[in-house]
Amino acid sequence: MELLFEKSIENRHCCILPECDVPEIAVPDIHKRIQELKLPELSENEISRHYSSLERASYGVNDGFYPLGSCTMKYNPKINEQIAGLPGFTDIHPLQPENTVQGCLEVLSLAEKYLCEITGMDAVTFQPAAGAHGELTGLMLIKKYHEKNSETRRDKIIVPDSAHGTNPATAAMCGMTVINISSGSDGLIDLDELKNAAGSDTAGLMLTNPNTLGLFEKEIISITKIIKEAGGLVYYDGANLNPIMGIVRPGDMGFDCIHLNLHKTFSTPHGGGGPGSGAVGCKEFLAPFLPKPVVAERNGAYSFDDDRPESIGRIIGFYGNFLVVVKALAYITTLGREGLTASAKDSALNANYLMKRLSERYDIACEGMCMHEFVISMAKEKKEKDITAMDIAKALIDSGIHPPTMYFPLIVQEALMVEPTETEGKEGLDKAADIFLKVYDEAMSDPEQAKRSPARTQVRRPDEIKAAREPVLRYI
Repeated sequence: MELLFEKSIENRHCCILPECDVPEIAVPDIHKRIQELKLPELSENEISRHYSSLERASYGVNDGFYPLGSCTMKYNPKINEQIAGLPGFTDIHPLQPENTVQGCLEVLSLAEKYLCEITGMDAVTFQPAAGAHGELTGLMLIKKYHEKNSETRRDKIIVPDSAHGTNPATAAMCGMTVINISSGSDGLIDLDELKNAAGSDTAGLMLTNPNTLGLFEKEIISITKIIKEAGGLVYYDGANLNPIMGIVRPGDMGFDCIHLNLHKTFSTPHGGGGPGSGAVGCKEFLAPFLPKPVVAERNGAYSFDDDRPESIGRIIGFYGNFLVVVKALAYITTLGREGLTASAKDSALNANYLMKRLSERYDIACEGMCMHEFVISMAKEKKEKDITAMDIAKALIDSGIHPPTMYFPLIVQEALMVEPTETEGKEGLDKAADIFLKVYDEAMSDPEQAKRSPARTQVRRPDEIKAAREPVLRYI
């Protein structure tokens, strides 16, 4: 496909901008560029065709099966987009008087109330702009708590080897030392190793539950108890809240703070780099440290409370990605308590059904029931036929399926993480299963063809090593 620069024709132009309705101010010569600005020259029709062509080349949740594991790429109800697009939400400025945005402040207050109920927390901030930003905020709360209690020696964060990669990175950014602990053969935390790691220098534990293998930590109460008895706090990575919301609450498991991916679990797909919202909830004893300001209600009126002397301060300009919160609130109020619970149950049902179908050919990393996602290992096939997880993922593209997450979690060799989400019907799951099995059989019978996949896309398989080592990111 040609770039806009390659389609450019000298002196071709279009008039799609309205006439300037403000006084024009000449730019002083000192600020004018010396070299001519190189921009593509095209007509409006050519521009429109170019971007329509790009759109057709993209693959999204509206195009077909999208089993991207660990990211909860669920269907985004269009009503949520419509509500978030209302002028009362979009035509505002974060610095306008509070009395002119009472509805927006009520959205933040109501969303906080519902998320506290869902998670078992006592307070929520919407400032974090993404999941990793939420992790940072949560660990800053934990660090502030220990500092207030004059326990600065607590500088160790325990992180399981199945954790998201941002967990240890976040701990390091907070000045903490990361203590890695192993998973057992069942894919769950090794309690003996956790007991040995916990001590007087433990600041906390970062844990995803269900974990990145799609398994619920059945000893979760014992896990959080071990950390609490050592004097540490327990942080919940909410990336995998999807299959448990409305059924069990992190706050009731013993977690002290949590981040939620509103842009995943609560319906706004996060593909394309955003926008995100990594809302952070916490128990009451951590609430004074939350980023300021927070929304407060007094006598039926809403305002921002900035008088918080123990706060960790702002972690973003203004108040976070507000419209993502609007979509999340629309999602929660549309489904209600029963709908959220049904969504969680359906996500686990779909994952277990698809896992059972795929186990006819593929090796499942961990035995037993999964939650909302499961992990396949292609290690045997790589050893016997030199067929990798990458080969299967690329071959699936030719059959109209977006590939699962590849090579994660790191503790599974040749991993493919599959998450069908709660919105797929049985017919869709069966169709996807048939394609997965067909791709497997074809790869086993003709490995070289699998290594050449995809064969029916605009872009064939790129040289992954060259792309990583010699990235060309601009047109010359």
